[in-house]
Amino acid sequence: MTDEAVEHRRLIIAGTGIAGLTAAIYAARSNNDPLVLEGDEPGGQLTLTTDVANYPGFPDGISGPDLVNNMKEQAEQFGTDIDHGIVTDIDASDRPFRVELRDGTVYTADAVIAASGASARTLGIPGEDELMGYGVSTCATCDGAFFRDEDMLVIGGGDAAMEEATFLTKFADTVYIAHRREEFRAEDYWIDRVHEKVEDGDIEIMKNTEATEIHGTPEDGVDHVSLVRHPEGHPTEKLDDPDTEEIEFDVGAVFLAIGHTPNTEYLEGTGVEMDEAGYLKTQGGTDGGQTKTAVDGIFGAGDVVDFHYQQAITAGGMGCKAALDADEYLEEHATAESAESATADAEADD
Repeated sequence: MTDEAVEHRRLIIAGTGIAGLTAAIYAARSNNDPLVLEGDEPGGQLTLTTDVANYPGFPDGISGPDLVNNMKEQAEQFGTDIDHGIVTDIDASDRPFRVELRDGTVYTADAVIAASGASARTLGIPGEDELMGYGVSTCATCDGAFFRDEDMLVIGGGDAAMEEATFLTKFADTVYIAHRREEFRAEDYWIDRVHEKVEDGDIEIMKNTEATEIHGTPEDGVDHVSLVRHPEGHPTEKLDDPDTEEIEFDVGAVFLAIGHTPNTEYLEGTGVEMDEAGYLKTQGGTDGGQTKTAVDGIFGAGDVVDFHYQQAITAGGMGCKAALDADEYLEEHATAESAESATADAEADD
């Protein structure tokens, strides 16, 4: 691993999801020479979505990978450099920032935009990866409408699961919620909303139940799901127990709502503030500088900040804001450096 920077960049953007690529487009057009580093999940979560029907400007829809690739091409057209690097550490103790990648490459940068997103948690069961985007989804808002009039299964027991299940009742024949325990972790507000839907016949709850396999093909989508149920909960830990019941359950779509993990490890120790889950805290508000973090010169955008909306269009908006905020910071930084240099030259002449 080298301690020497191989290159200095005016602006580094971590992440090639919608937030990072939008930031890159704006930053490149402002002549800030951005370098975008792809990270562990090139293209972000949108690459898991086969059809994006709610991104403005595409009345016939567009695939997630196509949208990401179009944005990459647009960013590169304006002068963005995109690399496959994964940021593992940022040293913010001095300026410029020292940015280290997993392969040992080191850059320095005057400003950094963290747009590294949040990774949806998955179950790790057979069929999950193969059918992701083909009936298995981590975003009800993105994909629910594609399975209109189907029975749908939501897996989870927190606020996200309750909210997604409630949303899906707009499209589903019946929404089923499978939760591995007896008690939900969600707030009472969401539990009450779900129970109202249960009374209306739109939602059915399956407690103490877990999925063990998702069956289907990319061509035909999800066919059914293997479930296990135990009266004391956590049935996958009790597969040999005679009280564990095995169920083959017919559904047309499966929505995983077991949370997200923000990709912010590389910012630990920088002074950037995060909440308990690891999401970045930014200035917010209605004036400029909304994407500023607690560290001057580091900005946050997209799902790495926003754990509520988590939509491509909101991520793009935040990416735009971050690029504009970074541009303002870089201009002020350059002006301050010029003033210091002029003062030093004047003193030397004296």
